[in-house]
Amino acid sequence: MPDPISWSLALPYLSAALVFGYLCGSIPFGLLITKFAGLGDVRSIGSGNIGATNVLRTGNKKLAAATLLADFSKGLFPAIVAQNWGPDVAVLAALGAVIGHILPIWLKFKGGKGVATYIGVLAGLFLPAALVFCATWLLVAGISRISSLAALVSLAATPAWLYYFNERQLMELFILLGIIIYITHHENIARLVKGRETRIGK
Repeated sequence: MPDPISWSLALPYLSAALVFGYLCGSIPFGLLITKFAGLGDVRSIGSGNIGATNVLRTGNKKLAAATLLADFSKGLFPAIVAQNWGPDVAVLAALGAVIGHILPIWLKFKGGKGVATYIGVLAGLFLPAALVFCATWLLVAGISRISSLAALVSLAATPAWLYYFNERQLMELFILLGIIIYITHHENIARLVKGRETRIGK
């Protein structure tokens, strides 16, 4: 059982890390980038999502790439900064960043699906696993031509790789994040089961 004195000292840092991560993650870059580019509200097209995949549906690949990088960065930044105060603080900042992207307070808690921000926090906490995630995504996407399937397979594989690398605390975090992001993909999963999921390039 944690020492109550130590816990009381740590709690403000842990709470601040969670809030800091959440505020970073909740910046709706996809919405801001498309509005500044004069393309209107990205939530009015496609899936209504603010992530890079839906921004790509505007037909502007550069804006989609910018959104992907921005969403990645808002996971990477808090994860790296929070590590200055220890691994527990970094874990909570990472959790907050992904939750912030999915449930941003600025958009009435209707955000993106969290994959790019997930990769960002993974890169910030343990880069080798992020590289494996990206390699897995590219492999599955190349074979299936389905972005959501590639993400779901990569999410499922990440905890196993973290276990292999002996990163047990991170494994627990990314199991939780994986479950959260699987929930955000429930419609994609339903379409995959029915064989109706949209393929890349269509």
